[in-house]
Amino acid sequence: MSRLWKEFSKGLWTELPPFRLVLGLCPTLAVTKTADNGLGMGLAVVFVLALSNLMISLLRKIIPAKVRIACFIVVAASLVVAVELLMQAYAYPLYQQLGIFVPLIVVNCIILGRAEAFASKNGPLLSMADGAGMGLGFTMSLTFLGGLRELLGSGAIFGVHVAWEGFQPLGLMVEAPGAFISLGVLLALMVFVQNLQRKRRGLALVEAPGHDCKSCGCCGKADNA
Repeated sequence: MSRLWKEFSKGLWTELPPFRLVLGLCPTLAVTKTADNGLGMGLAVVFVLALSNLMISLLRKIIPAKVRIACFIVVAASLVVAVELLMQAYAYPLYQQLGIFVPLIVVNCIILGRAEAFASKNGPLLSMADGAGMGLGFTMSLTFLGGLRELLGSGAIFGVHVAWEGFQPLGLMVEAPGAFISLGVLLALMVFVQNLQRKRRGLALVEAPGHDCKSCGCCGKADNA
C-alpha cells in the first residue's frame, strides 16, 4: 500500500507534470482560458493516462519491443476516441471549447512518457496509480492556471463573478500572452519553493524545473547507447 501511495502521490508535487517536469505545455497554454476548460481537459487526461497505463502494463510482456511506441499510441488513441464520444454525449459545449486538443491527447508527451518510463516496466496496480497521480496533478495544474487567468482576465472563477465592484479585468490574461506570463510566474514560484525545500535539506539549488531523469531513465539509455 505504501508503494501504491508513493507512485500516486509523486505526480501531485515532486513530479508535477507542467511545473516540475515541464511536460504537456501545449494544452497547458492553449486551453486554460477558464478553470472549466482546465478541469475538463485534465479529467480527460486522467481517464486516458490511468487506463492506458493499466492496459500497457497488462500487455507489456507481449508487445514487441521494436513496435512498442506504435502500440502505445494505438492504446492511447482508442481511449481518446472513447473520451471524445463521452464528451460529445454529455459535455458537448466543453468539447467544442477544447476543440482539437482533445484528439491531440493521443500524442501528449505525458501519456507516451509514462507508458515508456513506467507502465511498460511495472505491474498493473502500480502503473494505474502512477497514471492516476500524474493525471490528477496535471488536472490540478490546468485548473489552477485556468482559474488564475479567468480571475484576472474577467473577475470570475468557473463562470461565477467574484471580483469586487470597480474591478478592471486584465484582458491580456485570457489571450495567448497571458498564458505564457502566467506559466512563467508559476514556474518561477515552483523553483523558489523547490529551492527552499532543498536548502533546508542541505542540497544543491536548482536553476529551473525540467526533465526528471530519475523517473524517466532515458538519459541513461542515451548515454549507454
